[in-house]
Amino acid sequence: MPEPSFAPEAYLDFSHTEHAALFAAGEPVWSALKGIGDYLAKKFEEIEPSARCKGYVDESASLGKDVFIGEGAVVEAHATIKGPAWIGPGCTVRAGAYVRENVITGAKVMLGNSSEFKNCLIFDNAEIPHFNYVGDSILGYKAHLGAGVILSNVRLDRNEVTVRTREGGKLPTGLRKFGAIIGDRTEIGCNSVISPGGVLGRGCIVYPCTHFLGVLKDGEIVKNLQPIEIVPGGRSVH
Repeated sequence: MPEPSFAPEAYLDFSHTEHAALFAAGEPVWSALKGIGDYLAKKFEEIEPSARCKGYVDESASLGKDVFIGEGAVVEAHATIKGPAWIGPGCTVRAGAYVRENVITGAKVMLGNSSEFKNCLIFDNAEIPHFNYVGDSILGYKAHLGAGVILSNVRLDRNEVTVRTREGGKLPTGLRKFGAIIGDRTEIGCNSVISPGGVLGRGCIVYPCTHFLGVLKDGEIVKNLQPIEIVPGGRSVH
């Protein structure tokens, strides 16, 4: 059994996803990442190709074979959805987004311009709007990534990703690729990097330009206050 703090319901509101079946009782929250591919394969067996696009897709966008676009969703110019991918109702896939294999979004999710997504589950109303990388990760309801935030999913040594607990231990995940769990309503500031195996609770805030590795409890704030010195000697203003 996982530690109670890593149960899926500790991070995610399942009333804000249609894909709660990915989570198994008694398994840690990140275990759902292993099943996204098989889950999508079954979903596409149940839906006819003619019923897979219910939104608007710009003529310059590129869609793979197994891609579902929900009602009212918009795929803007030059976006690429390789698939398998399930884009929920009312979502926006902005220009230049690259949605790779095994991506699932809830309703009214923003997938940003020049952002890349791979093997991830994103709950309703999450926003990933500008220049982001989301690999092998789960983002909760109304989670928000500032511009340039990276959820890094592979260790430099390519070994199994572990979760660094608050007690200083390392919890094995069985995953070589695992980015982060971002709890409901958590905000991550611009240009921050979450190292592989980051687990962030609900309502957290991570200051901009922060490198974070480890676990946050609900409502915690990670402050990154770099020293700044202002001195004379700049270029002439005349």
